Amino acid sequence: MDYLLLQKAPLFNNLSIGEIEKVLSEIPFRIRRYRAGSMIAQSGEPVISLMIVVKGMVKGEMTDYSGKVIKIEDVAAPGAPAAAFLFGRNNRFPVNVISVTETEILNIEKADFLKLLMVNDRVLVNYLDMISNRSQFLSEKIRFLNFRTIKSKLAQYILRLSGGSKRTIRLDRTQNDLADFFGVARPSVARAVSELEEEGIIIAAGKDIEILDRIRLSELTSDQAGIH
Repeated sequence: MDYLLLQKAPLFNNLSIGEIEKVLSEIPFRIRRYRAGSMIAQSGEPVISLMIVVKGMVKGEMTDYSGKVIKIEDVAAPGAPAAAFLFGRNNRFPVNVISVTETEILNIEKADFLKLLMVNDRVLVNYLDMISNRSQFLSEKIRFLNFRTIKSKLAQYILRLSGGSKRTIRLDRTQNDLADFFGVARPSVARAVSELEEEGIIIAAGKDIEILDRIRLSELTSDQAGIH
């Protein structure tokens, strides 16, 4: 077990390696291994254990009614896919979880994890932080899905990063990542960036964006007509 890696896991934030070893020595857990491309969990299956990726990477994907596959996110070690769905009335996987690389996952059964939360305050607080962060991520995802055009999605994203006042910002995602986040093809994002430049609204240099016309950029966020 790579305890140095686990120390970076959100669940074990602010715990020493010795404390993590002690925590895991007191509860049953298992390590499961998957080949690249393996289906780890299917959408709709009950979430019966906490999963922590201890090696490799997994991705969450969902299929819309037209059959289009949308990648929700990648979760690399030491992330915890579907951690927010372990409890609740409808505690089922909202997406398919698929291994991107050869992957190892630490599994703690729900009942054992609940006991851990009841006896370890720091792990409890860390878990609450994890599910709160997940809720905030999903809320942001829904906000961007509500914008129909690629340019309006991109405009809202740039404005959010600017904090309402910064003239120059640095994108925290690549264009590939933005395409996945927006649920569109990568060329569409590149085209939207080019159009904003041609219209004199921004200047883009790699991930660095300079906002030239904040008013026009803001106006785009109310543009709900058509999909580019």
